[in-house]
Amino acid sequence: MGTLRIHFTMEDLARTRLARGADPMWEIVLSRFRLREGSVLPFRPWFRQVQTRRAGWQEHRRQLSLLSALLPTGVYFPDFLTPAAGLHGLDAGLDALRSTPRRRLSGELAQMSRTAPVPVAIRGLADGDAELLGAVATAFRRWDAELIAPYRPVLDRAVAADLAVRAHALATGGLEALLAGLSPLARWRPPVLEVDYPETRDLVLDGRGLTLVPSFFCFRKMISLADASLSPTLLYPIDRGLLWAETVRRSSGSLATLLGATRAELLRVAEAGVTTSQLAIRLGIAPSSVSRHAATLAAAGLLDRIRHGAAVWHLRTPLGQALLDGAADRDPVSATRAE
Repeated sequence: MGTLRIHFTMEDLARTRLARGADPMWEIVLSRFRLREGSVLPFRPWFRQVQTRRAGWQEHRRQLSLLSALLPTGVYFPDFLTPAAGLHGLDAGLDALRSTPRRRLSGELAQMSRTAPVPVAIRGLADGDAELLGAVATAFRRWDAELIAPYRPVLDRAVAADLAVRAHALATGGLEALLAGLSPLARWRPPVLEVDYPETRDLVLDGRGLTLVPSFFCFRKMISLADASLSPTLLYPIDRGLLWAETVRRSSGSLATLLGATRAELLRVAEAGVTTSQLAIRLGIAPSSVSRHAATLAAAGLLDRIRHGAAVWHLRTPLGQALLDGAADRDPVSATRAE
């Protein structure tokens, strides 16, 4: 294991930002690696559900095989597959992919050939084959539709929970708190962020800043672009907690005991993410009671819990929000207090 050393200046710190969500291009690429690895925690529920839909996406296996050809096992895969425009959505990312200049295609496939033979199916990209590049973009869209889109509510909720925690760290402790929160996979030793990485190299930001991008399918290590001249980006694996729990099988039995005054208030104040200790102060109850009430809400799919450092954060789910919205005219707080 090596170290990626990211060098900051004061200007870089001022230009470093937290992305507003996951990048769909990166999620497609990384989910391909996760599928190749098989039923590995914490992706086992997704893997099993994907296998139940295998007949559907296997109809497009020839099309999807382009992704396998472009994503060999190893350290390197072409940067043009994950353009910065992907942060603006899948359509923007695919438009950027289709517009990749021939010179860049040729250079990145040449770099790919240094670690493994370039499959025949994609060699035409080095010559700027526009039709083949379009087929790659189509394969990306198909992969997203078949293997990611059906599970996007879970993925989006997981990413939102992670971002809420990190945004709070940024708001209360500044950028240094945000960078320090990347531990244990990275260590902030001003002015350098040291990241556990497959190889040892330096990335000098040179005033460009750094974009931190949350990723559901990133696993065990952070990822950066191979070409240091591109917009500096660092993908980090989110803390998934129990967010992949069998959501479709979450018990609705606990809903009957949900709308006590304490739990209703807990659900109300958990909009932007709060810690157990913050909830205890707000509700005037012991932290152990907060944990018990939060467990009931989480079992009903109304609250997410995510550990960040020594703290456990609680964040209202879309289902919890919908319940509050629907109950707004019925004053749920007046219900019998939960014991």
